[in-house]
Amino acid sequence: MSRFPRLALIISVLVLGSAAHGDSASAEPAIALGRAALPEEIAAWDIDVRPDGVGLPSGKGSVKQGEELFLQQCAACHGEFGEGAGRWPAVAGGRGSLTDDNPGKAIGAYWPYVSTIFDYVRRSMPFGNAQSLTSDEVYAVTAFLLFINDVVGDDFVLSPETFTSVRLPNANGFYEDDREITERALWNREPCMINCKSEVMILNRARVLDVTPEDAKGAGSVD
Repeated sequence: MSRFPRLALIISVLVLGSAAHGDSASAEPAIALGRAALPEEIAAWDIDVRPDGVGLPSGKGSVKQGEELFLQQCAACHGEFGEGAGRWPAVAGGRGSLTDDNPGKAIGAYWPYVSTIFDYVRRSMPFGNAQSLTSDEVYAVTAFLLFINDVVGDDFVLSPETFTSVRLPNANGFYEDDREITERALWNREPCMINCKSEVMILNRARVLDVTPEDAKGAGSVD
């Protein structure tokens, strides 16, 4: 038996795909690699959700159910109330702080759409065990995240039917990148690429990440 059964399977598929296209090879050139993806294989990857709800799976979840799941699966990193634990990011708070020197970019303050929350939780969380949640659990966790960001009430149930009724505070805070038009006149046709300044100064420090060396002695190292 092969020590690499998955590799053997891939090779088998490639060989079979090549054989299947052999009859038509004389008619027109063909790469003849692999096979067409099965509908269930495409569905396993096609899990994105649009802001208008297109792509949502069937299911539902309440704030109460989401609270239990959040405490079990998420609070170790994000805190019991979404405030963030240690250096892990906060997922609640910061409302109205986007114009401050230290803006909070949690869900209720910065994120534009519910679909952003749903898709991220569904695709990437919990950390280290991504895509382990059922559709109902993703709905529930998303509902709880909306609740702790003061977007919905504690009796809210998120489902495909209620999804588009939720609007996040910063939904209108984004716009298309217009630098091609608004800043084009400022662009230098011959930009400087080397020795552009006689002296380089540190104007700010990565305070949140704490990766800027404190002095020359620590230069080149990251804690």
